[in-house]
Amino acid sequence: MLEIKDLRKRFGGLKAVWDCSLRVEKGSITGLIGPNGAGKTTLFNLITGFYKPDSGEIIFKGESIHGMLPHNIFKKGIFRTFQITREFNKLTVLENLMIVQHPQTGENIWNTWFLFHKVKKEEMVIRKKALEVLEFVELIDHRKEYAGALSGGQKKLLELAKSMMAEPEMVLLDEPGAGVNPTLMNKLIEKIRALSKEKGMTFFLIEHDMDLVMNLCNPVIVMSEGRKLTEGSPDYIRSHEGVLEAYLGGQYGIDPQ
Repeated sequence: MLEIKDLRKRFGGLKAVWDCSLRVEKGSITGLIGPNGAGKTTLFNLITGFYKPDSGEIIFKGESIHGMLPHNIFKKGIFRTFQITREFNKLTVLENLMIVQHPQTGENIWNTWFLFHKVKKEEMVIRKKALEVLEFVELIDHRKEYAGALSGGQKKLLELAKSMMAEPEMVLLDEPGAGVNPTLMNKLIEKIRALSKEKGMTFFLIEHDMDLVMNLCNPVIVMSEGRKLTEGSPDYIRSHEGVLEAYLGGQYGIDPQ
């Protein structure tokens, strides 16, 4: 579904991503790991149009998206979350989901006057869909709360819910487990698996929590110094000498046993 070919991005003298090539298969839950500074988040920013590549190719479903603006890449079917969640704090949880649906007839101010009944009917359909999504991620009881009042883990579930509202073909998750307690972590893993299996959504995720990666992802891609170091099953990655060396002898939690 996604193919990266010889991608490069330099910031001054820093080679953040350099000759990076990798593939993400349709329907997979692919993990992306690597030590700090390996280029993981920069790669996500390149894929989603926040940065423009210096060279190389980014191909999504056989079409080049190299250099496209973020909103156009979103329209192609790629949804992205961030390490720090970006909810609308002063809107309710339900409103945060309803605003994702695009385009909406009511976005045009004249339509709210001249197509009032169409706007109202469309809003009811979107509201119903949002409530169903909140039921799925088990945030339905928080629908009337301000999104800013949610816990860190609940905000990560809200991000997942927003991806469901957008109905993308691929979701890029940047550290979905960061700041999430074990109970909500298990719930997050369960929901991602269900979306992959039932909806056919493809997930590509960056994560430092090795338990989450090894339990959820297959394959796992390892980046080091801006490029792909290796790729394989969780068991293969655990015992790969190059990976252990990149992680400074396992200080980040990779256990060769």
